[in-house]
Amino acid sequence: MEGAMRERFWEHYPLEELTAEEWEALCDGCGQCCLLKFQDDETGELAVLNLACELLDIQSCRCSDYPNRLERVPECTQLTPERVDEFRWLPRSCAYRRVAEGRKLAAWHPLLSGDPERVHRKGVSVRNFAVSSRGVPEEHYEDHIIAILPIDG
Repeated sequence: MEGAMRERFWEHYPLEELTAEEWEALCDGCGQCCLLKFQDDETGELAVLNLACELLDIQSCRCSDYPNRLERVPECTQLTPERVDEFRWLPRSCAYRRVAEGRKLAAWHPLLSGDPERVHRKGVSVRNFAVSSRGVPEEHYEDHIIAILPIDG
């Protein structure tokens, strides 16, 4: 049956072998990858801001224009199986990172729980702290740093 996802595909297939539908379903809907980030060229550290991409619908933690996001926001990070080695900046809770590292999905993940709201109730999503970057001048970005991550390479 075309379009059907394989049962527990994330446990049986490497990321590179997932269908486009399975890849998209792996997203847990936390919105953390849509937070603005800046890397220090000298230290390699990554500053994570509580500012979300202007396209992120903060309530749903989903992109408001997903099909056109790369054209509308050129700096949008497109996560693909081929870029799995770049996933070090994703939070440890991220399903893409978990599967890439050989770990199991969290029990709250929608593929396991059947409940896309659970990621928000568990406090994993950005729903309760992110603000849109729209209208925030770049000179104020420093005021929005919420974490500094050591990233090598």
